[in-house]
Amino acid sequence: MHFSTIEFCSLLAYSPRGDSNTQGLSRTVMRTLKNDEYVKLRSNQILMSDYVADRIKYNINKMPFADYFKTNPVLVPTPNSSLNKSGTLWVPQRIATALVRKGLGSKVVECLSRVTPLPKSATSLAANRPKAFEHYDSMKVKKILDEPREILLIDVVTRGSTLLGAANKLADAFPHARIRAFAAMRTISSQSDFTKINDPCMGTITLVNEDTFREP
Repeated sequence: MHFSTIEFCSLLAYSPRGDSNTQGLSRTVMRTLKNDEYVKLRSNQILMSDYVADRIKYNINKMPFADYFKTNPVLVPTPNSSLNKSGTLWVPQRIATALVRKGLGSKVVECLSRVTPLPKSATSLAANRPKAFEHYDSMKVKKILDEPREILLIDVVTRGSTLLGAANKLADAFPHARIRAFAAMRTISSQSDFTKINDPCMGTITLVNEDTFREP
């Protein structure tokens, strides 16, 4: 792979464990996001993908990661862990499309696909979750656009391995592009580190040996 560290940003956070009201609600929000279900915003029912785009659009100047979107990047959704089939829910693509509708990116380019299915990280034991290099090896890039100056990878919930593998695969095809990543939500494994659901941040995802570490 080309690089061992990528920059990323994230809007929401959730705690996979914990009994507080906020921790429990964060898991409900996570499931709503993964299924792109409807939520209420300003008396309207909108899809969660539109909610994410709306929050960023109307608070962009308060977001620590405003530069990620103001550079007008090409948005590339990460593929599902399974092989894409017609009619399959593809939430990263929905989020990317919603962001572009709000002017947060130049266009959506579906150039990254899965050629070998992998186990879902969310349903795998920690020791069995696919590594970054497995994600890298299981994807391919269709060169359906000229090399962009900026690429922003779009994912739903991340621990980091998918984004790091995907970024390196894109770097094969677009070696001169700046590649960063946006995850709508990030997992906070430590209960003591989780403080709130709406928690915009910037950070890094780093590969050390075969393991991926995300900060924060």
